[in-house]
Amino acid sequence: MYQSKSSRGNSPVSIIGAGIAGAWQALLFAQAGHAVTLHERSDAAMTESTSHWAGGMLAPYCEAEVAEPIISRLGLRSLDIWRRELPDTPFNGSLVVAHARERNDFERFARMTEGHKRLDASGVAQLEPSLDGRFRDALFFPAEGHVEPRRVLPKLHERILAAGGNIKFNSDISAEDLEGIVIDCRGLSARDGEPELRGVKGEMILIETAEVELARPVRLIHPRWPLYVIPREDHLFMLGATSIEAEDTGVSVRSALELLGAAYAVHPAFAEARILEFGSGLRPAFPDNLPRITIDRTKISVNGLYRHGFLLAPALAELTLAYVERGQIDNEVMRCA
Repeated sequence: MYQSKSSRGNSPVSIIGAGIAGAWQALLFAQAGHAVTLHERSDAAMTESTSHWAGGMLAPYCEAEVAEPIISRLGLRSLDIWRRELPDTPFNGSLVVAHARERNDFERFARMTEGHKRLDASGVAQLEPSLDGRFRDALFFPAEGHVEPRRVLPKLHERILAAGGNIKFNSDISAEDLEGIVIDCRGLSARDGEPELRGVKGEMILIETAEVELARPVRLIHPRWPLYVIPREDHLFMLGATSIEAEDTGVSVRSALELLGAAYAVHPAFAEARILEFGSGLRPAFPDNLPRITIDRTKISVNGLYRHGFLLAPALAELTLAYVERGQIDNEVMRCA
């Protein structure tokens, strides 16, 4: 059914989709010496990509509250790859806080996760001086990190070129037009071959203020979904991220109120911040919300990263490379068509 391992290893590799999943596939394959071409239907700005609207949280410990163990396993491996390939990635940890009315949910979060330290009010203030007096305690996850998607994707693209890969933007191409190994990382656009995929909307707001300084993402426990404030460069903060079972675009009034209210609840100075941007992206998800690598002869599909794209993409690329070069199968993630 499949080409021999040596035949696969010598084939050119074409990757469709230059978002976070496709970029990591292209980088690891190019570094391994393969002739790689990365195709992207939009331009280099990548504004049509789901990655453009992502939070960029590298938080496998926090995600364990709601995610399956496979997310933690792949996520922890990805942290090592991020550190190896982009050593300037901020690993300042993440902070989880709650107000008194969400106390029970806060304690549940603590029980459902590991890898955290419990801080008292003085510990919170020492870690984040802007939050002095705001919370009586917090959970600190020191091993976690975060990236700014709109800055890190161009860095990954540069690394691909430096490793000998080729990137073709404005290249709206199908797998049938390509020879050799084809890795499909198109997300929701791949529903022509993956009918089970659905879109889960994640909304975000970008604000600007010099009145608050944070060194790491702050998650605020919320009765419906975790809301977080992620620091960016140049006094910017991203507020996110809802998970709504809808495939429309834009940000609803209710979501905007909740996101802005969450920022205000973290620090009142956010009330004077300037709103720069509202936006949303559709995350590709399978019914079980788990990632999937599907192998059909020389075509490989990597999809269903759901809300964990930046966390899982490096580990999934490593698994795909291991299959192509050594025939290695990860039974939790891979399936043969």
